[in-house]
Amino acid sequence: MIELISQSRCINCDICVEVCPTNVFDPVPGEAPVIARQSDCQTCFLCEAYCPVDAMFVAAEAHEHVEVNEEDLIAKGLLGAYRRNLGWNKGNSPEIRMNEMRELQRKVGAPF
Repeated sequence: MIELISQSRCINCDICVEVCPTNVFDPVPGEAPVIARQSDCQTCFLCEAYCPVDAMFVAAEAHEHVEVNEEDLIAKGLLGAYRRNLGWNKGNSPEIRMNEMRELQRKVGAPF
């Protein structure tokens, strides 16, 4: 479930508002969006994946609120972790990730 929008990182682009399939966020002109309907979050991670500045944190617990602390999330490298794991981080692309996978297959000889 969506747990955090970092006020210090958010650039007010409202991409999360646009990509959320369940209308969890409300835009606020000139400010970060607000989590207006947290219980509607389906834990799809789209907001976190599309956030260009890693200002969102979605907890894997889909149906319960989890207390989080922004400083702890930053220290653990969790802000933006979902996007990085998808290979969407800056300087990376799906093509680069596929090339890395092919190189790994070549080295390991894995049948996948």
